[in-house]
Amino acid sequence: MDWTDSDSRVSYEYANEDERNVELVQTSVDDWDTYNTVFIGYPIWWGIASWVVNGFVESNDFTGKTVIPFCTSSSSGIGESGELLAQAAESGNWLDGERFSSSATQSDVTEWVEGLEL
Repeated sequence: MDWTDSDSRVSYEYANEDERNVELVQTSVDDWDTYNTVFIGYPIWWGIASWVVNGFVESNDFTGKTVIPFCTSSSSGIGESGELLAQAAESGNWLDGERFSSSATQSDVTEWVEGLEL
Protein backbone atom coordinates (compact mmCIF):
# COMPACT_ATOMS: atom_id res chain seq x y z
CA MET A 1 0.00 0.00 0.00
CA ASP A 2 3.02 2.27 -0.41
CA TRP A 3 1.76 5.15 -2.53
CA THR A 4 5.36 6.10 -3.37
CA ASP A 5 5.83 2.73 -5.12
CA SER A 6 4.41 2.99 -8.61
CA ASP A 7 3.90 -0.79 -8.66
CA SER A 8 1.82 -0.87 -5.47
CA ARG A 9 -1.87 -1.70 -5.48
CA VAL A 10 -2.88 1.76 -4.30
CA SER A 11 -0.86 3.45 -7.05
CA TYR A 12 -2.27 1.11 -9.68
CA GLU A 13 -5.87 1.65 -8.58
CA TYR A 14 -5.33 5.40 -8.37
CA ALA A 15 -4.20 5.43 -11.99
CA ASN A 16 -6.92 3.00 -13.12
CA GLU A 17 -10.28 4.05 -11.67
CA ASP A 18 -12.03 1.01 -13.16
CA GLU A 19 -9.92 -1.19 -10.82
CA ARG A 20 -11.14 0.55 -7.66
CA ASN A 21 -14.32 -1.47 -7.21
CA VAL A 22 -13.17 -3.74 -4.40
CA GLU A 23 -15.80 -6.17 -3.18
CA LEU A 24 -15.99 -6.22 0.59
CA VAL A 25 -16.34 -9.45 2.50
CA GLN A 26 -19.17 -7.87 4.48
CA THR A 27 -20.97 -4.54 4.20
CA SER A 28 -23.63 -5.04 6.85
CA VAL A 29 -23.31 -4.49 10.58
CA ASP A 30 -25.12 -6.64 13.14
CA ASP A 31 -27.80 -4.62 14.96
CA TRP A 32 -27.19 -1.62 12.67
CA ASP A 33 -30.52 -0.10 13.70
CA THR A 34 -29.40 0.12 17.33
CA TYR A 35 -26.53 2.53 16.58
CA ASN A 36 -27.14 6.25 16.86
CA THR A 37 -23.52 7.30 16.35
CA VAL A 38 -21.15 5.80 13.81
CA PHE A 39 -17.42 6.48 13.52
CA ILE A 40 -15.95 5.69 10.10
CA GLY A 41 -12.17 5.40 9.96
CA TYR A 42 -10.04 5.10 6.85
CA PRO A 43 -6.66 5.94 5.34
CA ILE A 44 -6.39 8.96 3.08
CA TRP A 45 -5.29 8.13 -0.46
CA TRP A 46 -4.53 11.16 -2.61
CA GLY A 47 -6.70 13.46 -0.53
CA ILE A 48 -9.78 11.21 -0.46
CA ALA A 49 -10.95 8.28 1.63
CA SER A 50 -9.67 4.92 0.52
CA TRP A 51 -12.16 3.93 -2.18
CA VAL A 52 -12.79 0.64 -0.40
CA VAL A 53 -14.77 2.62 2.20
CA ASN A 54 -17.24 3.74 -0.48
CA GLY A 55 -18.70 0.23 -0.72
CA PHE A 56 -19.54 0.22 2.97
CA VAL A 57 -20.98 3.73 2.94
CA GLU A 58 -23.13 3.12 -0.14
CA SER A 59 -24.48 -0.16 1.28
CA ASN A 60 -25.84 1.26 4.52
CA ASP A 61 -28.64 3.64 5.46
CA PHE A 62 -27.36 6.34 7.80
CA THR A 63 -30.78 7.95 8.33
CA GLY A 64 -31.10 9.10 11.94
CA LYS A 65 -27.42 8.49 12.68
CA THR A 66 -24.66 10.91 13.57
CA VAL A 67 -21.63 9.98 11.49
CA ILE A 68 -18.11 11.04 12.35
CA PRO A 69 -15.33 10.37 9.87
CA PHE A 70 -11.70 10.11 10.90
CA CYS A 71 -8.61 9.23 8.94
CA THR A 72 -4.96 8.42 9.14
CA SER A 73 -2.29 9.89 6.96
CA SER A 74 1.41 10.52 7.19
CA SER A 75 1.16 13.67 5.08
CA SER A 76 -2.32 14.53 3.68
CA GLY A 77 -5.04 16.32 5.60
CA ILE A 78 -8.61 15.02 5.81
CA GLY A 79 -9.48 17.19 2.81
CA GLU A 80 -13.00 16.77 1.50
CA SER A 81 -13.09 13.05 2.25
CA GLY A 82 -15.87 13.37 4.83
CA GLU A 83 -18.03 15.46 2.51
CA LEU A 84 -17.56 13.00 -0.33
CA LEU A 85 -18.54 10.08 1.89
CA ALA A 86 -21.61 12.00 3.09
CA GLN A 87 -22.62 12.59 -0.53
CA ALA A 88 -22.20 8.89 -1.29
CA ALA A 89 -24.26 7.94 1.77
CA GLU A 90 -27.08 10.36 0.92
CA SER A 91 -28.30 10.19 4.52
CA GLY A 92 -27.19 10.81 8.08
CA ASN A 93 -25.90 13.80 10.00
CA TRP A 94 -22.23 13.88 9.03
CA LEU A 95 -19.99 15.89 11.34
CA ASP A 96 -16.58 17.32 10.51
CA GLY A 97 -13.93 14.67 10.82
CA GLU A 98 -10.41 14.48 12.13
CA ARG A 99 -7.10 13.42 10.65
CA PHE A 100 -4.58 11.58 12.79
CA SER A 101 -0.92 11.32 11.90
CA SER A 102 1.07 8.14 12.28
CA SER A 103 2.43 9.54 15.54
CA ALA A 104 -1.01 10.00 17.13
CA THR A 105 -1.33 8.51 20.58
CA GLN A 106 -4.27 6.91 22.31
CA SER A 107 -4.45 10.07 24.39
CA ASP A 108 -4.80 12.18 21.23
CA VAL A 109 -7.73 10.07 20.05
CA THR A 110 -9.38 9.98 23.48
CA GLU A 111 -9.12 13.76 23.80
CA TRP A 112 -10.72 14.22 20.37
CA VAL A 113 -13.59 11.84 21.10
CA GLU A 114 -14.26 13.43 24.49
CA GLY A 115 -14.22 16.87 22.86
CA LEU A 116 -17.08 15.82 20.59
CA GLU A 117 -19.39 15.83 23.62
CA LEU A 118 -21.58 13.09 22.23
